[in-house]
Amino acid sequence: MQNSDHPASANHIFLSYSREDQPAALPIIKALQDSGIEVWWDGLIEGGAKYGLVTEEALETASAVVVIWSKTSIQSHWVRDEATHGRDRGRLVPVTIDKTDPPLGFGQFQCIDLSQKSPKAGDPQFDRLVNSIITVQGGSPALSQRPPRMEHRPEKALTRRNAIIGGGTAILGAAGLAYWMNGGIGSQPNENSIAVLPFTSLGDGTEQTYFAQGLSAEVRSRLAQNPLLKVSAQTSSDAADKDGGGAKDISRKLGVAYLLEGTVRRAGNQVRVVAELIDGATGFSIEPLAYDGALDDIFEIQRAIAAAVTQALTTQMDGASSGTEVGGTENIAAYEAFLQGRELYDAGIDENSDRQALAKFDEAIAIDANYAAAHAGRSRALGIIGNLYAPPKQRDLLYDQAILAGRKAVEIAPKFPDGHMVLGYALAVGELDMGKARGPYQTSYELGSGDADILSRYAIFRSRIGDYGGANKAINLSASLDPLNARTFRTIGDIAYNGARHDDALIAFEKAKDIQEGLSSYHYSVGLVKLAQGKVAEAKASFERESRSVWRLTGTAIADFRLGDEAEAQRKFDTLRAEFGDKSNYQYAQIYSQWGRKEDALAALAEAWRLRDSGLVQLYRDPLIEPIRDTTAYNNVIRKMGFTK
Repeated sequence: MQNSDHPASANHIFLSYSREDQPAALPIIKALQDSGIEVWWDGLIEGGAKYGLVTEEALETASAVVVIWSKTSIQSHWVRDEATHGRDRGRLVPVTIDKTDPPLGFGQFQCIDLSQKSPKAGDPQFDRLVNSIITVQGGSPALSQRPPRMEHRPEKALTRRNAIIGGGTAILGAAGLAYWMNGGIGSQPNENSIAVLPFTSLGDGTEQTYFAQGLSAEVRSRLAQNPLLKVSAQTSSDAADKDGGGAKDISRKLGVAYLLEGTVRRAGNQVRVVAELIDGATGFSIEPLAYDGALDDIFEIQRAIAAAVTQALTTQMDGASSGTEVGGTENIAAYEAFLQGRELYDAGIDENSDRQALAKFDEAIAIDANYAAAHAGRSRALGIIGNLYAPPKQRDLLYDQAILAGRKAVEIAPKFPDGHMVLGYALAVGELDMGKARGPYQTSYELGSGDADILSRYAIFRSRIGDYGGANKAINLSASLDPLNARTFRTIGDIAYNGARHDDALIAFEKAKDIQEGLSSYHYSVGLVKLAQGKVAEAKASFERESRSVWRLTGTAIADFRLGDEAEAQRKFDTLRAEFGDKSNYQYAQIYSQWGRKEDALAALAEAWRLRDSGLVQLYRDPLIEPIRDTTAYNNVIRKMGFTK
């Protein structure tokens, strides 16, 4: 069977109903089909099709919209919305199954009463329904002019209604569950591996992509906490989805057995979420999970989707939680502010966007003071502002605030891995205390070993303290979860460079470049490796192509000196100092060290220490500092920073 993105022919009708009315809806569907009318209902969605998009297309292209009103459906926002589409297009045909009057806004349409008995041809009310449909379609009301009978498709359970998530319970179709549990995934490599693709925002909320993608990120995070699952990281999942291709192609790129995709539709205080698990080997999907409810129920949806997938893949509920997610919130306003802050921070545009992110994290905390993830986001934003933008006099204050925010995140949620990670980072770059940072980094790793970002950051830290075995183990696992993330391979290259594995470093940097053209620091990184290999002219050529001036000037100042052009090297150094002043004392130490001017290098190192230059976290294993490692002053700084005891 082939997948289809086309919901029906141009002459189909769309049947709208509430899930509680399923027993009454099925006989109406069958009677209409037996009368030769092509009915589109959600049971016709073929495996692998994008549920929400197909539904939208079917509604927009329907030649008639038959709405089943009942005491239940008049309370359904989604039935009302579908009825509005039909009314506004002049295609509405209303039916009642329990004599319920239509809701406000639809009273001008007289309902066809099908409440008495099962509908069939020859019954006056059912024939009236058929005639109304044909009239709305633009045909004659005479029954003899009905459209040709379509081949009747085998009935199957309603897909969006019989796999309902609600009230903390996830119900999977029995056939789908059996498929997952009995050989469907057992014969696949990495049988418990899954990628959560970015959810799509539909309808009037298409501009709120942060909410849909935030939902998929939260589900991904919940799944990653289960050690029995291998969950592809967000960067690679997003990249594979953007590249296009079918489910099989995406699964192959990510090296996973299954995909989870979904759609989110918001309207007022109501939300509809549909998610479906797709077999990456065949491209076919199991019955989708669906939820209609209030916006405040979004956290229950997250828990239930993760629980359903976890149960299907591992036969147990280790990844589910009946309470608030570790580090999370139950307040929808705080959650939305956090998602907006995270979107701004991840964009990494400039100082303004990072400060806007900080403001959003602060807003989330103001709403829910016990929102650990928001405190962690605040810590991370403060750290990046202090590192990249703040003058030395403001840097200490920002770092102190980052440390306090990290401690608060850990205090609120001791088992929240990202809280420990941001605290470790803040202690490392803020207090320049690698000894104090070891504990939080290690705890983060132990709690979050299924998270590619945590693995990558942990690997960077381990390499900086000289633990290349631990660094390589963590970064290789990160790469298996995040195979399309250029930054991951740049980190692999950095670790290899610091460990004097120069050929391996170049291979990793090239891989990073292949994934993301224009990757930040690529040319500087390659230049450093070429410099270490003694290929100074090649190193200079690479440095000159670096876009960020701090790295371009540092690299070329060293390369020019090595090539014998000391005047040009000095000019580059002077330009660097004029542009960055006290922000780049660590780079001055690197340059002086490579020039063989040890006293000047140590003076720049002392100034970097006085001003808390975050570049010092590289000091212990930085190849550019090698010429001054035998000095007492260097070793004193190493001990003060906690690299050694």
